Amino acid sequence: MASAAEQLAANLRFATFRKAAELHKRIGFTLMALIAYRLGTYIPIPGIDPIAFSQAFSGQAQGILGMFNMFSGGAVERMAIFSLNVMPYISASIIVQLLGTVYPPWEKLRKEGGEAGRKTLNQYTRYLTVILALFQSFAIATGLQSSPGLVLNPGVFFLASTVVTLTGGTLLLMWLGEQITSRGIGNGVSLIIFAGIVAVLPRGVWQMFAMTRTGSLSVLGVLAMAGLAAGVIVTIVFMERAQRRLLTQYPRRQTGSRSFGGDASFLPLKVNISGVMAPIFASSLLLLPTTAMGFLANAELPAWAQWMPSVVGSLQHGQPAFVALYAALIVFFCFFYTTVMFNPEEVAENLRKYGGFLPGIRPGRRTAEYLSYVIVRVTAIGALYITLVCLLPEILIGYYGIPFYLGGTSILIVVSVTMDTVTAIQSHLVSHQYEDLIRKTRLRPVRAPVAQSRGAAG
Repeated sequence: MASAAEQLAANLRFATFRKAAELHKRIGFTLMALIAYRLGTYIPIPGIDPIAFSQAFSGQAQGILGMFNMFSGGAVERMAIFSLNVMPYISASIIVQLLGTVYPPWEKLRKEGGEAGRKTLNQYTRYLTVILALFQSFAIATGLQSSPGLVLNPGVFFLASTVVTLTGGTLLLMWLGEQITSRGIGNGVSLIIFAGIVAVLPRGVWQMFAMTRTGSLSVLGVLAMAGLAAGVIVTIVFMERAQRRLLTQYPRRQTGSRSFGGDASFLPLKVNISGVMAPIFASSLLLLPTTAMGFLANAELPAWAQWMPSVVGSLQHGQPAFVALYAALIVFFCFFYTTVMFNPEEVAENLRKYGGFLPGIRPGRRTAEYLSYVIVRVTAIGALYITLVCLLPEILIGYYGIPFYLGGTSILIVVSVTMDTVTAIQSHLVSHQYEDLIRKTRLRPVRAPVAQSRGAAG
């Protein structure tokens, strides 16, 4: 049976959206922030020869730079001020989350610190973002300066200006994402990545249609890809909403003449707890050798390293070795990230603390064992789903040579962020409708008639 909130959400009308002035402001702020982000992806860093860099980037477009270029909305191929995007912030967030489970002081902040502890960990994430951005921007500046013809005036000034520009761009995007989260709609960092991917998707679709004019791709193949994309989107929507619900009961307590508790609820376990992190990590690891070999293309390798080009050449999109390793890494990171994000012992302890229990399962250690049993099987289904979603486009990339932008990771991010944003908008509409109902049914104080009050006074 649907809950009251679900029934109210099902009855939402366009008039409710039209009256939600606060929601209009949030959507407007989000759009303006994303427009400002897109403008920044077209402002190049100073001291770069854009033509020479574009030619150098074309040889690395299929490596890890191509994936970063997709996430940054084409900023990498233009070497714009937002080339690093929010990747240092995401890396810092993951590191802080990992340390929050193994480092005792941070684990105490995460579990017992409450709102103050969360703010402290967020501050540590910002500090770590600055460190990672400085390191990555210095590596980029050094690599650009060591490549002949890319830098107009190499030297210390170019290194300093590039480090400051790229680091400042990342910090600006981090601040912009936090502002979108607090004053806009949805998760700001996810929306920034979403905007970057959506910005380059039309180019990929146009390149695919251009392939039909040259005869390298048939019209039937385009229709088949469109049908496959629709099927993948439907699968993603279904699996991202899928949950394994565990029945949880709370005992009834008697206090005087009143009884409390005795309710039953559900403990929801998402099928895909890891989200899009597993394919992102797997793609990064697999594309690192290709990118490194691309930078060493003109270098003379020693005798012991002559085997490297042939091995790295097999790790290209669509190759059997790439597909097999990609699938194995996705499965590994799905289980790894789920282990980090979901702690059965902690959940079982929280249930026991508040008097809840799973029917037929003893509280404490037996509950934790049962939760581990369930989460392993649920994660196996989620890992299989993520693997299939990401491998089908990879096979098409290798067989048909379709653009990199249409990979499974990009489709997964776009669909997931869209669903989260729609859910956030619906939550605001439901809240606004509740406020209208409360406003209409609010009781007003009853005042005595004026005549009676005057008579009483006389």
